[in-house]
Amino acid sequence: MTTTSLPSQVERCWNVIGIEGDRSCSQLSTHAHCRNCPFYSVAGRYLLERTTPEQYRHEWTQLIAESKTEKNPQMPTYGVATTETLTVVIFRLQREWLALPAQVFKETTFPTVIHTLPHRHNQVLRGLINIRGELLLCVSLNHLLNIHKSDTPPQVLTPVVHSRMVVIEKAGNAWVFPVDELDGIHRFHRRELRDASRNMTQATQTYTKGLFSWQKANFQSSQTVSYLDDELLFTTLARKAQ
Repeated sequence: MTTTSLPSQVERCWNVIGIEGDRSCSQLSTHAHCRNCPFYSVAGRYLLERTTPEQYRHEWTQLIAESKTEKNPQMPTYGVATTETLTVVIFRLQREWLALPAQVFKETTFPTVIHTLPHRHNQVLRGLINIRGELLLCVSLNHLLNIHKSDTPPQVLTPVVHSRMVVIEKAGNAWVFPVDELDGIHRFHRRELRDASRNMTQATQTYTKGLFSWQKANFQSSQTVSYLDDELLFTTLARKAQ
């Protein structure tokens, strides 16, 4: 990979063959998500270290100054995200398909050793795990959501299923938990959310904002996915993992 070829790659790599594109990139099977790919980090450094365009600082200085002195209805709105479309990451625990907002996902990694903590008998808190040299608390969502091990095998996405360790973070609080299968990013409209089913366990229903249907390409049938309440999840983990 050369520096001269980087700009064109930055424009199309993950948007064309990566997680935002048709997912034909051969590296996805290894890294699971573009954010874990070394090229993604190189591209990020290139974007951060590139030369500032002419008039860039002047234009933004003027824009910020105008926004502070007057409310101009003609001024375009920057960085406003739509509230109609929800972007989530879908994963599986046992036979349950679940989803959390994509914004809370920091990274994924292969399963590794969990170091138990002495004198701790908490089923939710499993121990410590080393993620890129940083020790993070590892928890069990299976116990928190009361998801029991099933005797019958679940329907999986691919013939070879790779379990993962997932790192989520919000407001500086990071947690790691294992998943049995990870699909990736999915978008759906807020109006697709349905009320949580009464057939769910009480614990899972408590943490579920709603249900939506999802069908993976080449999947025989659609799956019902529980969209979890990330605010409640992080608050509960902070309390129960003490």
